[in-house]
Parts: sequence; structure tokens; C-alpha cells
Amino acid sequence: MATIKTTLKEKIGYGLGDMSSSMFWKIFSYYLPFFYSNIFGLRLDQVGVLLVVTRIWDAVSDPMMGILADRTHTRWGKFRPYLLLMALPFALSGIFLFSTPDVGATGKLIWAYVTYIMMMTVYTGINVPYGAMLGVMTDDSRSKTVLSSFRMFFAYAGSFIALFCWEPLCKALGGYDTPQGWQHAMIVIAAACLVLFILCFAMTREKMHSEITSSIGSDFKSLIRNAPWWLLIGAALCSNLFNTVRGSTVAYFFADVIGQEVTLHLGGLSFLFYAGLFLSIGEVCNMIGVALTTPIAAVLGKKSTYIVSMAALIVLSIAFFFVPVSAPGYWVMIALQVVISIFTGIISPLIWSMYADVSDFAEERDGTASTGLIFSSASMAQKFGGAFGGYAVMALLGAFGYNTAAGAVQTVSAIHGLKLLMSWIPAAVAALSILVMVFYPLTSKKMDAIQQSLAAKRNLG
Repeated sequence: MATIKTTLKEKIGYGLGDMSSSMFWKIFSYYLPFFYSNIFGLRLDQVGVLLVVTRIWDAVSDPMMGILADRTHTRWGKFRPYLLLMALPFALSGIFLFSTPDVGATGKLIWAYVTYIMMMTVYTGINVPYGAMLGVMTDDSRSKTVLSSFRMFFAYAGSFIALFCWEPLCKALGGYDTPQGWQHAMIVIAAACLVLFILCFAMTREKMHSEITSSIGSDFKSLIRNAPWWLLIGAALCSNLFNTVRGSTVAYFFADVIGQEVTLHLGGLSFLFYAGLFLSIGEVCNMIGVALTTPIAAVLGKKSTYIVSMAALIVLSIAFFFVPVSAPGYWVMIALQVVISIFTGIISPLIWSMYADVSDFAEERDGTASTGLIFSSASMAQKFGGAFGGYAVMALLGAFGYNTAAGAVQTVSAIHGLKLLMSWIPAAVAALSILVMVFYPLTSKKMDAIQQSLAAKRNLG
């Protein structure tokens, strides 16, 4: 059975799109709660509610964008035009999000809601079509895993750059503890994101063409009765929740448990150990995990690879709880971050590749090529996982008695809570994800049969 191939240029171009998205997304996920509570001036409960309430709009906007993209027809394809159309609004929305107006407490809260909703809407407008492109660049399940691996490799490279540079940029451009520093740093990141999405548009092509002949109601009916989709949504939510809980706790963990910056020594060298370095080490190791995904999944299958990786994350996360806060302990924390991040790096491309499989399953069974709608659920799962993760961190910090006042000394309970948020709590989320994935039915054998059936039905144009 002949398959549609993608060139190296197209793989790299596709990767540049998620490099752009991830530079924004990781800063939002890991630093935005800290920014809102410690720089912008919102209370912990206000931040938590904001992160969850705004998801109500996402529950509407994400599928709307998927439906719109599925029914778009241009000479550039269905999904690719949105990369060019939304690139500038994407960059500007990020800058607005990290701007602090001098409008008083109520005005700030309104500004936070407006700019956060605007950012997530624009994020939907560019990332739902971008994600759906994976389903129309190649028709082979294994090739989609390769393409997804390129995507995630570049995504983690972008995350590494953004996280490693974020705190130094803030300090150099106005101060890490000032609103100006955060806004100016985001202007630099946003400019880079704009260029990357334009390059993604220029270097990619849509090669598979299908016409939507079903009604919107039929598409939704197909989606609702798609059991693999429901299970994958659950697994993706857990995966995003795991990453967000750990990641958004790191800034607080360093500020109040380790110290904003500590000096570590290696041989005759000394270097600063800070939150951005800890997170960026994770991004590099995520890239290692991405490189391992294709060969491991080829042997174990996507489902088994996911389950084994999550089981490892349970053990490693629990081990983090018992690491002492000391110079030797910091090295152990780095080692655990390395291994944890390799396993989370393996999981990420699996999830995106499995969404493409779910789309093929729906098309083969129901005859509806609603690729955009299915990938919109991927965006929604990512944002809901991030929102509930952020809300959980804010709510638990409040419950543990965390004090956001400048220079506050945290209680024993608050410190203990921060340690739990870095260990046992994400471990419990990983355990839940395994329970969900056990029931996922789209094995490698099943997908081979689906693709053989689809080969006779598709117009490969």
C-alpha cells in the first residue's frame, strides 16, 4: 500500500510551529500563576478561579474552530492558512497577557480576564488548525508518529530556550520582580514566535484532501460515540495535568524551599541553580524522550509505551518527595528531573499521533473526515489540563497556608504542601492516566486494518 511521504523540510517546518506555541505555552503554564499572584497582584483564589472560569469559553471556541477549519477551502488547504492569519494576533496577545496596567485592583482583575480569554481564543485559532495538519500531511500511522516526534522535538527546543532565558530576560529588561521586566521579556519571546509561525506556513504543505459531506450535527454525533476519543481525552487531560502541576509549582518551590538562586559546584566550576534552569533541563531531556518515542513505540506499540512511561513517572515522582533540601539533594533533584522529563517527552508525541489515529478510526467507521473537530479536542484537553492544574496548585497552596506577601516566610505546612505538589500529587495523576489508557482499543494491529480500509476510500489527490 503506497503511502504519502513528507520531506525533511516539511518535518522541520511543522516542528517550527510547535516551537512557537510551546515557547508561549510553557511560560503561561509555569510562570503565569506566579506572575499573577506575586507580580501582577491578584490573590491566590482570584488566580485559581480565573484559570478555571475562562475554560468555559474554550469548551465552545475549540470545537467551533475545528468545525470552521474542517470547512475551510483555499489554495493553501484547510488548516495551513490559519498559521499566517493568526500569527500576529498570537504574538500581540502574549504581550497583553503579561502587561500590568495601573488601573486599581478591580481594573486589574478585569484586564486579567479579558487578556487571558483573548490569548486562549487566539491560541485556539492558530493551534487547532496547526494540530489538525498532522492528519493531512501523511496517511500512514507510523509516519504520523515520526512527524509528531519532529513536532515535539522542536516544541521542547522552543520551551528550553524560553524557560532558560525567561528569568535572565526579565532581570535584564527591567527586573524579575517588576511588571516592566516581565512585559519586556514577553515582547522578545513574542517576536520570535511570530517569525516561527510564518516559517511553519512557508515550509509545509497539505497533501491529503477530503471533503466534508456530513452535517455539523453528524460530526458531533460521530465524536460523541467515538469511545477511543473519550479515552484519549482522559489520558491527555491527565498528562497535561501532571506536567502543569509539577511545572507551575517549580517557581514557588524555588522561591520558598530552595531559594530564588543557589550556587552549585561541579569540579572547579560554579553555576546558579534556579527555577528556569531546572525547567529548561527538563525541556532538553524531553527532547531525548521524543527521539526515543518512535523506536520504542515500534516495538511496544503506542498504548503500551504510554502505560510503561506513566508507571515510571509514578515511581520517580514519589522518590522526589524524599530528596533532602541540601547541596547533595539538589543534584538528586536534577537527576530525577532528567529522567522524569525523558518519560514525559516520550508521552507527548504519542498523544498527538494517537489523535490522528482516532481521526482515522472515525473516518473509517462513520465516513466523516472531521479532522479539525477531533484535533480541537486535543487543544481543549491541553488547555483544560493546564487550567485545572493551575487551579489545583492555587487552591492547594491556599489550603496549605501559602503567603504571597513580599518577603513572607512560609509555614511548615506550606513548605510540606510544595513538596507534595512536586511529588505525590502528580504521581496520583499519573496513576489515574494508566487506568484510563488500559481501556484504549486502537492497537497497532487495529490501526493497520483501519488504514487498509481507508486506502480504498480516500481521494489521495
